[in-house]
Amino acid sequence: MTWRASVLTIFPEMFPGPLGMSLAGKALAAGTWSLETVDIRDFGTGIHRSVDDTPSGGGPGMVMKADVVARAIDSVAADDRPRLLMSPRGRPLTQQRVIELSKGPGAVLLCGRFEGIDERVIEARGVEEVSIGDYVLSGGEIASLVLLDACIRLLPGVMGKAASGEEESFAQGLLEYPHFTRPQVFEGRPIPEILISGDHAKVAAWRRSEAERLTRDRRPDLWAAWKARNPVKKEPN
Repeated sequence: MTWRASVLTIFPEMFPGPLGMSLAGKALAAGTWSLETVDIRDFGTGIHRSVDDTPSGGGPGMVMKADVVARAIDSVAADDRPRLLMSPRGRPLTQQRVIELSKGPGAVLLCGRFEGIDERVIEARGVEEVSIGDYVLSGGEIASLVLLDACIRLLPGVMGKAASGEEESFAQGLLEYPHFTRPQVFEGRPIPEILISGDHAKVAAWRRSEAERLTRDRRPDLWAAWKARNPVKKEPN
């Protein structure tokens, strides 16, 4: 079954963008996933196809109009795909959420611009707000590309080996361990001896230890959550 993405934006020419290249591009050409872009300006009002107006209550910037955005959303075939608005105030996008989305039928992505979108259409159309980080972008298009890339790479057959995704950062609740390849020595820095020892058990243990170290040092929030899920078992007396 094809994983279907519909993107609602005032800049449809931004898609597929980088998703038309590499693994995602090959998967798009193969029909593993499909992309539909909807130009929100096609549903604008007046001679200039206006999609925004001044904010109620005053303030800077413009707000995308509820009626215009609603017509754009309604133009997309009704199905079971979640409707997602890329927004810095949304719930953080996690690897677990990406896995859930990749296993579903696809997603309808709404790209906001200006100061945001009229709250009423978000409520009326059951749109879920999603954030890719604690910062603000010019619009939701780049955030949509991020979400789509994260999902597409997990679709069956897109990555060369299924195991590739099983040891990545966040897959097991830890950051990924360091990687090395030839040359054996680079600017005086050798590959860790254990990785060329041929002892697979020791290699696995080293990688796990390094993943734990990096998570503990760089992401104490992830480390605390992982420790809570994996308490140390006490040795019997």
